[in-house]
Amino acid sequence: MAWGVRELSKRLGSIRLKLKVRKIFLLTKAHDETLIKYTREVAQWLLSDARNISYTVYVEDTLEHNDSFDAKGLQSEIPSSQSRLRYWTSDSCRRQPHTFDFVITLGGDGTVLYASWLFQRIVPPVLSFALGSLGFLTKFDYDSFPETLSRAFNDGVTVSLRLRFEGTVMRSKTRDGQSQRDLVEELIGEESEGDRTHNPDGSYEILNDIVVDRGPNPTMSSIELFGDDEHFTTVQADGICVATPTGSTAYNLAAGGSLCHPENPVILVSAICAHTLSFRPIILPDTMVLRVGVPYDARTSSWASFDGRERQVNPSGEAQLGRGSLG
Repeated sequence: MAWGVRELSKRLGSIRLKLKVRKIFLLTKAHDETLIKYTREVAQWLLSDARNISYTVYVEDTLEHNDSFDAKGLQSEIPSSQSRLRYWTSDSCRRQPHTFDFVITLGGDGTVLYASWLFQRIVPPVLSFALGSLGFLTKFDYDSFPETLSRAFNDGVTVSLRLRFEGTVMRSKTRDGQSQRDLVEELIGEESEGDRTHNPDGSYEILNDIVVDRGPNPTMSSIELFGDDEHFTTVQADGICVATPTGSTAYNLAAGGSLCHPENPVILVSAICAHTLSFRPIILPDTMVLRVGVPYDARTSSWASFDGRERQVNPSGEAQLGRGSLG
């Protein structure tokens, strides 16, 4: 199955797909007045009667009453857009991702990451215009957006599938009458074959990285690293970064990890300010299931974040489980 998806990814990158685009999702930083102006320009162009197709354009619901966006003024300028200018919420992205045929982002890499975060399961094709401070993921210049969009809708697009992680938080179950517990034994030892020792507590689709770090604690983190059914090592560091190939240019790079082409089917693991030189960055196959856990005898708890979001504390005995998938 994995090799079939990779072969599909290669073929999609070499052919031009003509998409039937009718409903377009516009994403930008709703608190940035400059970007709101650009969002209005794109929405106006898409809704214009000069287009051969009557597109339905969805913008964030916070723009409905925004003075800079001026939705009522836009609808007055283009009367036919009265029913075609609509609004999305994070809940609609999660519950009805099939509503949208195409996503356009206006911003930097963070805006693309937010698009990935909004669409946790099914992600429509994303076309990104560079209007931010970083542009590893934003390929197109905003100044030529009419030509770019016309070419994409009329001539088709080439698609680059990106690897995402499914990260699951595993909470340790309370055991009556047991004073000493061993995380390694529970996850891969004899105890792993018996009763379940951890329960899942939320899953997230990650485009960049999963980071487990010491948070506000003054002392370094102690972290157990597992791959499939093997215990790799115990990491003494400020934290650990588990990155996708897309995320190799982000925190992974700052932590001394390798740069990686986005089409490589790998997982990158880097320690953040490791206590010793014995732990070096490693590259693992994306078919491996990684588990990152805080041992029961750790001096402090650790904190976990998923693409920089949903930051939460992980007491001793708790773990993150990650596996890769193309999307």
